[in-house]
Amino acid sequence: MEPIRHITKTKDRLLKDLERVSDIEILEISDFVEFIIKKRHKKPSQKMAPTPQKDPILRLIGIVDVEPFSKVIDCELYAK
Repeated sequence: MEPIRHITKTKDRLLKDLERVSDIEILEISDFVEFIIKKRHKKPSQKMAPTPQKDPILRLIGIVDVEPFSKVIDCELYAK
């Protein structure tokens, strides 16, 4: 089957299936479609580079890099 013909058939089937679902399910499907569209338009840098403002783990990095915590961590990690 040709790819374009297959897609057309799939779209037709999807439209028919939409007639069979509830209004609540239509809203869920609509949310999912919006998610897919937004995901496609995100830049790779937005996906790959978390910032300390948005990532709580990154905010904590370095918080125990002071005595006495750093010495205890070094002992645990490096057996010093």
